[in-house]
Amino acid sequence: MDLIKIMEIFPDQAPCIAYLEQQRWEGTPECSHCESTHVNKRNETATGRIGRWNCHDCHSTFKVTSGTMFTGTKIALQKWFLAIALMANAKKSLSSCQLSRDLGLKQKAVWSMMMCIRAEMGKDNVLLQGIVEADEPISVAAVEKIMTNQFKGYNAIGKEMEHETINRGEKWEADRIHTNTMEGFWSFVKRAWYGSHHHYSTGYTTLYLAEACYKYNYRETNIFAKFLTESVRSG
Repeated sequence: MDLIKIMEIFPDQAPCIAYLEQQRWEGTPECSHCESTHVNKRNETATGRIGRWNCHDCHSTFKVTSGTMFTGTKIALQKWFLAIALMANAKKSLSSCQLSRDLGLKQKAVWSMMMCIRAEMGKDNVLLQGIVEADEPISVAAVEKIMTNQFKGYNAIGKEMEHETINRGEKWEADRIHTNTMEGFWSFVKRAWYGSHHHYSTGYTTLYLAEACYKYNYRETNIFAKFLTESVRSG
C-alpha cells in the first residue's frame, strides 16, 4: 500500500484502532485475558482516550493491541503503519536513521520499532517442502528433491533424498535443474546489506534475514495488509 493511501485511510489513531479491531475480532470483540465475548467498549471521549474495552467476566480492561507487537506503545499507530509500509516497499530495506527522518521520531525509538516488526515477520517460520533449491544449510520437511551447485559439502545429501546439481560455471539451468531462485534471494539480501545496513551484529542477523525472507516470500501479495492482520491475530 502506498503512503498517500495510508495517510488518507488512517489519518489518526481512531481509524487505525478500528481497522485492527476488525482484523483481529472480525466483528466479535473478545477479551485478551479470558477470551470472553461479554465485553463493551469504554466511553472515554471526554478524556481523549480511545480503544479500551471492559470485560464483564474477568473485570479487566484491554485493547485490540493487547498481547501484540503494539502492546504498550506510546507511538501513534499511524506511524507504526507508515513504518510497516516503508519497510515492506523498500527492496533494499532501509536504515533506522532514514526511517527516523521519514517519521520524525528519534533513531533509537525507530530502531526498536523496526526490530519488533522484523521479529513479527520471523514468526512466519515454515519448513521447506517439495523441490528445494539450496545454497546454504537448510531445514526441510517432506522434500521431493533438492537442487544445489556442485560444492562437495552437499554430496552427503544424496544419501537422504534425491539430489540434483548444476555447474554454475557452465550454465544457469539444465533440464529444469537450477538454483536461480535461491541466488535471486541472496542477491536480495546482499542489496539490503550493501545499500542500507552495512553491518549485522551476530545477535540481530536472524531478524534482518527474517525481514528479507518475509518480503521475498510474499512479494506478489499486499504485504502491508497481510502483516497487520497476522500481527494482531497472533496476540
